[in-house]
Amino acid sequence: MDTPSIVGVRNQKVIPEQKRKRFSLTKGIVILFLSVLVITQVYPLIWLVLYSFKTNEEILSGSFFSLPHSPQWVNFSNALAGGRYFRYLGNSFFVTSVTMICVIIFSSLAAFAISRFRWRYDQVLLLMFLVGMMIPMQATLLPLMIIFKNMNILNTHLSLILPYIAFQTPIAVFILHGFMKTIPAEIEESAIMDGASVFRVYWNIILPVSIPPVVTVCILTFINIWNEYILAATFISAERLKTLPFGVNSFVSQYSVNYGAIGAFLVLGALPVIVVYFLLADKITEGMVAGAVKG
Repeated sequence: MDTPSIVGVRNQKVIPEQKRKRFSLTKGIVILFLSVLVITQVYPLIWLVLYSFKTNEEILSGSFFSLPHSPQWVNFSNALAGGRYFRYLGNSFFVTSVTMICVIIFSSLAAFAISRFRWRYDQVLLLMFLVGMMIPMQATLLPLMIIFKNMNILNTHLSLILPYIAFQTPIAVFILHGFMKTIPAEIEESAIMDGASVFRVYWNIILPVSIPPVVTVCILTFINIWNEYILAATFISAERLKTLPFGVNSFVSQYSVNYGAIGAFLVLGALPVIVVYFLLADKITEGMVAGAVKG
């Protein structure tokens, strides 16, 4: 009589062990995949930091994985002085800040109109913004060059800010629209019944509630604009107006290249983006999924 009960107990124990083995295998595969992903993403940053502390001889020797024999801190001093780091940094902050402010204003107003108003062409307008996400920036260089030349704004910061706004607004509208359409209509209806205008509903109700996706838009805009080079190289020629990516050219001459200073300048240029991203990385995820969670 005792034997069946013992066998039953053993069978009950076998099933959880099998489940744990399957779970461990799945978990191991996931961990392996994430480890490979982290290595491929983090290694270039580590390599760049090591690169910035090496001499030209060490860099040209081809030993990519080796540590510097003696850290060359002079590369960073050369990057700050010879690369006009602070001048280019100020220009980048100005262009990026103005672009972010304009993108937030324009995209939030457009998303508010598309998601909260009921009119015939709201989806057509949203589709136009989505099509704007598919246009490559390089395809607009020649038309923009001619337009800006005729407008006499070529070689000014405005010639960078306008296309930056145009290319960043579609994705911002897409993100903000997805969130705003999930906001309950009763909130604004009660405000309108109390005498609030449409703009007041937008400014005092919709925009404060939409802070998570707004922060996401700010971060994405900052990352995309900070290191942009093609438009800046095409439309800006004055030394005093150049942005941060141009500092690399300061260390390339006709007969020599200071590779260590280039690496140090790239580290200094990437540092603001890395800091902003790691401080606000959770806001990006929160803003991206906010609409789906609320829906």
